[in-house]
Amino acid sequence: MQKATIQLETLSCPSCLQKIESAVKGLDGVNQDTLKVLFNASKVKVDFDSEAIAINEIEKAIEDLGYPVIKTKVKSA
Repeated sequence: MQKATIQLETLSCPSCLQKIESAVKGLDGVNQDTLKVLFNASKVKVDFDSEAIAINEIEKAIEDLGYPVIKTKVKSA
């Protein structure tokens, strides 16, 4: 498992948070129990199985919703 912290542009509304949450939860290889979307910090924290999904696929799912990813940090869990 790997831990990712994804920094987004400022989130403007709580419904943005729910959209991001459901998009990321729907991805294979994502540990749904660890998913946290931090509204005030505009960050997404999640553990994922790097053999099942690549970090850029998680970023793409978020960006496809219209939320630009500023930077991502990944470390081994």
